Amino acid sequence: MSATAKLTAVESKLLVREPGSLFTVVIPLFVLIVFGSSIGPDDTTLLPMTIAIAIGLVGLYLMPTALATYREKGILRRLSTTPVRPASLLVVQLILQFVLALASCGALLAVAGTVLGARLPANALTFIAVFVLGTASMFAIGLLIAALAPSGRAANGIGVLLYFPMAYLAGLMQPVSQMPAILVRIGEFTPLGAFRQSLQDVWEGTAPDPVLLGVMAAYAVVVSIAAARFFRWE
Repeated sequence: MSATAKLTAVESKLLVREPGSLFTVVIPLFVLIVFGSSIGPDDTTLLPMTIAIAIGLVGLYLMPTALATYREKGILRRLSTTPVRPASLLVVQLILQFVLALASCGALLAVAGTVLGARLPANALTFIAVFVLGTASMFAIGLLIAALAPSGRAANGIGVLLYFPMAYLAGLMQPVSQMPAILVRIGEFTPLGAFRQSLQDVWEGTAPDPVLLGVMAAYAVVVSIAAARFFRWE
């Protein structure tokens, strides 16, 4: 087994044992089941909301905390003296976090489709494209948090402080129909808001707004470049 394969196996075990991994799956499922039981199968808002909640938790909470903790404890520095380069750990972490995001999304779709009888997206390719773009934009912000935070605890705090205002503006705490129009418009220019609205467009059978897709792409590219620029190995 290669060094990278061994690293992947170890990191997978650590991720599974991390309580935060369970929360990123359970919390969106809890919201879906509690509210989905009182919403009809034709609803097009709840599933996009819960998927956005799941990706937001992984991108803003779990991933930056893990990466900042590795740097704080000197793990990245020590890896530089082994055959496994520090960059390999970052790549493995990103892949595993993306797999976790997929698992959370898959659980939501499975429960919604089989237990709640909810509508699933008719255009699978468009859904996949929006999901990947939205996840990339949220992961980019998580990488920037990890790059700037001096410790895992600080990364956790920054992620939480960013998540709640962003979640509110994105319409994850209350339906956008009950929010002031100006806040809804501002929320659409956040990565989480653009993601949630694009997902809802997919569920409603319409093409996502190209402007919102551009917002997510811009965050994914620009913030990732900033994260790479400021990231410190130790």
